[in-house]
Amino acid sequence: MDVYANMEEAAEFIKSRLKITPLTGIILGSGLGDFADCVDDSVTIPYEEIPHFKKVRVKGHAGNLVAGIVSGKPVAVLQGRYHFYEGHDIRDIVFPVRVLCLLGINNLLITNAAGGINAAFAPGDLMVINDHINLMGENPLSGDNDERMGPRFPDMSTIYDSVMSEKIISTARSMSISIKSGVYAGLRGPSYETPAEIRMLKTIGADSVGMSTVPESIAAKHMGMDVAGISCITNFAAGITDQPLDHKEVTETADSVKEDFISLLTRVVGIF
Repeated sequence: MDVYANMEEAAEFIKSRLKITPLTGIILGSGLGDFADCVDDSVTIPYEEIPHFKKVRVKGHAGNLVAGIVSGKPVAVLQGRYHFYEGHDIRDIVFPVRVLCLLGINNLLITNAAGGINAAFAPGDLMVINDHINLMGENPLSGDNDERMGPRFPDMSTIYDSVMSEKIISTARSMSISIKSGVYAGLRGPSYETPAEIRMLKTIGADSVGMSTVPESIAAKHMGMDVAGISCITNFAAGITDQPLDHKEVTETADSVKEDFISLLTRVVGIF
């Protein structure tokens, strides 16, 4: 199977439906999909219509590509993503990100819902990702390398672009939106972590934890895109409090902060 040829086919199909050439890509995490409603002159393409895209099966992920204008800038928004726990191959998980690159996108903003490990974080906080820890047991670059996508051994020491991250932080502060910065740990899921696992993650330097983002960030960096990430801290991680974890809390917390989140993303896109 020629993955690159599949990418080209998907990209050409999307281009045939768009009115603009997007320069910024955005991936919307659990409960954060309402940002897509802020895209002006939008074109919405369900994933099922795009060649080689898969169906999204997680609540809170609509499964659409939405392209149009935000703050005067052409964007393509992935309203929902794929996860390991759905049974997807890792190459399918990062396929939409790689297609975004072929559309001409050079800035990628990845968002997610995450559990807070850092004691200074609380549900509803936003966290700019300054690094990640890959604990998924897999890497999207495994297997034969296609040089058309990127080098065999790409450097990941600056996977999250410091300039983009600083713009997000300074913009949030100018809007009086509380924002933190930290390390995101990516696990495979779908079960939430045990208290012992959270203690381990805290020991190795993680500030938040989730079940996405890491594969997409690696694939985007591999293809030469500039990447920034924002986590919405939707719950305390296991063992931080005595409350049981559930996905309903994740989506409810994301919904409670969506106005700040949407306002921040809208402003940030305008300065990328």
